[in-house]
Amino acid sequence: MSSYHFRPSGVCSQGLSFDLVDGKLHNVAFVGGCNGNLKAIGKLLEGADAQSTVDTLMGNLCGYRGTSCADQLAKAVSLALERESK
Repeated sequence: MSSYHFRPSGVCSQGLSFDLVDGKLHNVAFVGGCNGNLKAIGKLLEGADAQSTVDTLMGNLCGYRGTSCADQLAKAVSLALERESK
């Protein structure tokens, strides 16, 4: 199991973390942001395939920001998958 912590940019959330176990996401959590929605994302993604999550959430936008917490999570998971493959 590998644990990852990232600082999102361009969104209300100030931090996000998750674990990767055999390509699956676990313990997805955000610090700050829309508490109820971000807790729901964490619950929905428990045990989800990491690459499928990236494919689904990448490019999801929040208003005028040009990104979203979900998009920032996708970017973080993509970076983590790159690290795992090295």
